[in-house]
Amino acid sequence: MSSKGSSGKFVFPTLTFHCAAIALVFSLAIFRFFISDSSDRHHCRALLNDGRWLDSAHQSWQPEGCMLHQYSAPQVTQCLDGRHVIFIGDSTVRQLFYAAVKHVDKTIDTHGEKHSDRTFTVDRMQFSFYWDPFLNGTRMTEFLDGSLARTVGGGVPTMAVVGSGIWYLRHPESGGIPEWKGRMDALFHAVEPGMTTVIADEVILLPVEKAVESRLSPERAATLHADDIAAMNAQLDELLHGAAETFGKGPTLAIPRVFNTLIAGLDEETDDGLHFSEAVSKVQASILLNLRCNDVLPKKFPFDKTCCAQYPTPNWVQIVLLVILLAWAPAGLYFYSRSDTSPSLFAFFPDQKYLIPAAIFGFAVSFLFIADRTSLFLKENKQYDAVTFAVLSLLSLAVGFFTLKPAEKDLGFLNREQTDEWKGWMQIAILIYHYLGASKISGIYNPIRVLVAAYLFQTGYGHLTYFLKKADFGFSRVANIIVRINLLTVVLSYLMETDYLSYYFSPLVTMWFLIIWVTMWAGNKYNENTTFLVVKLIVAAGLTACFFSIEGPLEGTFGVLNSVFATAWNAKEWRFRVTLDMWIVWFGMFTALALIKIKEWRITERPQWPQMERYTIWAAAVTMTGYMVFELTRASKFVYNGYHPYVSVLPVLAFCVLRNATPYLRSTSSKFFIFFGQCSLETFIIQFHLFIAADTRGIIMMIPGGPFMRPLNFIVTSIVFVFISNQVAVATGSLTDWICNKGARLPSAVPAAPAPGTAEYIPLANSDGAAPDVVVGMSEKAAVPSAPSVFAKVGSWAKKDLRVKIAMIFVGLWILNEVYPQ
Repeated sequence: MSSKGSSGKFVFPTLTFHCAAIALVFSLAIFRFFISDSSDRHHCRALLNDGRWLDSAHQSWQPEGCMLHQYSAPQVTQCLDGRHVIFIGDSTVRQLFYAAVKHVDKTIDTHGEKHSDRTFTVDRMQFSFYWDPFLNGTRMTEFLDGSLARTVGGGVPTMAVVGSGIWYLRHPESGGIPEWKGRMDALFHAVEPGMTTVIADEVILLPVEKAVESRLSPERAATLHADDIAAMNAQLDELLHGAAETFGKGPTLAIPRVFNTLIAGLDEETDDGLHFSEAVSKVQASILLNLRCNDVLPKKFPFDKTCCAQYPTPNWVQIVLLVILLAWAPAGLYFYSRSDTSPSLFAFFPDQKYLIPAAIFGFAVSFLFIADRTSLFLKENKQYDAVTFAVLSLLSLAVGFFTLKPAEKDLGFLNREQTDEWKGWMQIAILIYHYLGASKISGIYNPIRVLVAAYLFQTGYGHLTYFLKKADFGFSRVANIIVRINLLTVVLSYLMETDYLSYYFSPLVTMWFLIIWVTMWAGNKYNENTTFLVVKLIVAAGLTACFFSIEGPLEGTFGVLNSVFATAWNAKEWRFRVTLDMWIVWFGMFTALALIKIKEWRITERPQWPQMERYTIWAAAVTMTGYMVFELTRASKFVYNGYHPYVSVLPVLAFCVLRNATPYLRSTSSKFFIFFGQCSLETFIIQFHLFIAADTRGIIMMIPGGPFMRPLNFIVTSIVFVFISNQVAVATGSLTDWICNKGARLPSAVPAAPAPGTAEYIPLANSDGAAPDVVVGMSEKAAVPSAPSVFAKVGSWAKKDLRVKIAMIFVGLWILNEVYPQ
């Protein structure tokens, strides 16, 4: 159905299109979860049976529809602490054994007598390999009858990995395939459901390995035939299916058929056709650890173990939040729409104009919960690809270029449209960077660090400009900024059971705003004195640097906060975040001061100004080029991090100069980038759970279907993600007005065009849409009950005094921290 605007021209039905896209992805997810994947909703079978390599170096393996978690030594220890892990079989099993042990101790000695048992004890974990290529030795017998724990100690094995087959083919005198089949029958009998003796918590039977015939020695090639190996693996499948039919469910045994899929075509990764590189063995060991540990370890942030694991049941706080987010605003709209609603009910709801923004916010945040805290949507691993990164970047630039629009007049240095555009293209670059997992590429990581610094530069620049021009240090200003920046982040912290500081940008911008506010408030009546202000900024910068750089003050502060407010903030991690961009905010403030003084002292009217401009532009071009050479020649991103706090200001200032080199340049901006800039805060936060997923560790698959569907998935996910981010940005602006008792938009931290009367805004926290005063089809109701209740009295008190309302919010959050289920 077409749509026409007031001028009669066709207007694309944006809202209908995006709602249809959301309905589509929900329908696909529901169909997949409840129908097509009904027998494997948690992707255990997918982990064992299906997957593909994401890279040509064979470092990143992608199970079908879930994320393969890379286990660290502490995580393996947590999973296997005090337990015994055994491997029984031939040399291929021994290689897998070494790979598993190296997950907890990379220094183990893998040299030793080949055909012998090996045991390693790491911390309180015991790893044992028993050489038994025919699975007929003493240890295998003890394992099958359940007496192994009494013989060797260590208790019932938490995981037993068994493999055989190759030696039966290599040595026909052993009895060959029939004898091997007998050993398999014995193993399947030992793990039948209902057996009184549990031989291991998890039994894993390796498939018979498909040898790479072109790499086999003549002796091995004479006996190891692909047909025989295929027949043996087919018999394993028959045993599994037969057990399932006999007992109504399969035996407590898993066969990772994917091991043969994993090595298919990897001729270059093996020298002898049977034993593959350490990188391949590491991935195989990782699959086993994901199978055993993903659903055993405590289920807490970050939720990045999605293979063979169930998400935790929502706790009572999450359930209450979901009910409020989904039902409160719609209930209010319902009561406002009825003429027979008791006036006392309106005390529980805000003014009608805030209910639609509240409903949009509630539905959007609930959608994030469903996307990233349930199995309804698939999650897969990221994978960097240089071509994809280049194509996405160039496409974004092209769209930005074709939506350039010049203004009718000179808008001035760092005008509103320009700063929105700046934030927009930077946010797009960061989104592409995160989606593809490009942080491992130093030449990309370093410039992205500069983009984050540029955001903070704008924070310092904008807030100092505002405080000098408006001299507004009131509580209302502070409350508006803090609520606007943190509303979404705080709600997600509780709903998604994450850490507030993990969202990084909101806490960082909030911290810097408070530092700027305190700095500018102290002795503010002397701020017109340039010398006083410069000295004050220098002293504040030094004190801030000492507080965050010297060990002790930050740890003590976080210790108090964690004890009093039941938080779990990590001082070491936060110090890294802050000190990495320690000076850029101050440079932004000094830049704002310099520009104010240039205008105040009329330096641009001096005859030397045109020449100064030309020299500055040339210097900026040289500086930008020099920075690019510098960052590309650093040995690694870790080396670059040491320089970043001191050099990031150079490309930022150079960009400011070049972008504003002429009146046409500084007054021409891209509508496409401006759109993203106006919801940059929301896109940064929401990407954690929607555009990417698993708390930034993976990507969400709204369109499942393997590697060929990834481009389509990117397009659909992007459409849904950007729409929701924009809607949340608008809704959050309206809700901030309600919370802070404001009917008007916030004043600006970055000056708009020099023309008087131009609207102003908060940097990094725009809200360009406002909810209508009256919802169509509903009449305003008086929100005052005839007999004020206690709730109404408290609400009235809070509405009259913003300090009381904010204090109540903070007390509520503190109580929520104390009672939040651990």
